[in-house]
Amino acid sequence: MQSSKLSQWGAFLTLALVMAATRCGHLGSTWALPDASWAVFFAAGFYLGGEQRWVLPALLLEAIAVDFAAIHYYGVSDYCVTAAYWFIVPAYSVLWLAGLWLRRHYEQRAADVLRLAGSLVAGVTLCFLLTQGSFYWLGARISEPTLLGWWSNFSAWYGRFLLVTCAYVGVAALVHAAVVRAAGAREGVRVR
Repeated sequence: MQSSKLSQWGAFLTLALVMAATRCGHLGSTWALPDASWAVFFAAGFYLGGEQRWVLPALLLEAIAVDFAAIHYYGVSDYCVTAAYWFIVPAYSVLWLAGLWLRRHYEQRAADVLRLAGSLVAGVTLCFLLTQGSFYWLGARISEPTLLGWWSNFSAWYGRFLLVTCAYVGVAALVHAAVVRAAGAREGVRVR
């Protein structure tokens, strides 16, 4: 097996394991890390989005399978599983595309930090609008939805989802930078 194929499988398995290990709690708890799913989809788009298009449907199926198992076998609440649940498909795909966009514009320069921040915030914002908006308006959990009520709900939760995703992607970016720097040092190449 080629080295790049092996590293792609390694990246996929790492991302899949991180999602499986953290998916049961959106914001975490004393005993569990916050859900890394959004960061996983963004990172998968960056690392595996070019040639490995099968990864997106595989991760979507994993997310659904983990949710199913958590609800049916581990007593996790099904409160968020409504008719709006299926909006995770376009929402997570937006995160994937944001990561893929970053990969296509990645130059190993300082400006990449701005591109990372912009694509991540845009991806998370669109993902949150799709998931939270569909849940609020179509989920039938809010008895009398209003625009003011939606905005209040959006404002209460958006920052937390953005912060958790940015924290995970920030850790991944630091690891990425260290690996790139180490690889450049081994090859005698100066990283810009």
